[in-house]
Amino acid sequence: MMRRLATTLGALAAAATLALAVPNSAYAAEGVLFINGVGHIDPRGCYPVNWFPSSVTNHTNAIAEVHNGPYCTGRVERLIYPGETYYTETAQSVFIL
Repeated sequence: MMRRLATTLGALAAAATLALAVPNSAYAAEGVLFINGVGHIDPRGCYPVNWFPSSVTNHTNAIAEVHNGPYCTGRVERLIYPGETYYTETAQSVFIL
């Protein structure tokens, strides 16, 4: 009985330690995503592209998806890796992974 309790408490302590050790970067990219010169610090989710032609510069640690539809719908036009800039005349939204 005591051994089972010690095993259970040990497993709970390990789970709590792991939960606290997960970095915030799992929920948002770290860095700046520039869309038409406007910086978005530690971005996450979907961003609109408001005029054409447009540029997207990715200075984050994540990949950005450029979509040809609004609200990150439609076809993925391009993947922008960290350090890259993409120029487009058809994109309507950008999703940061």
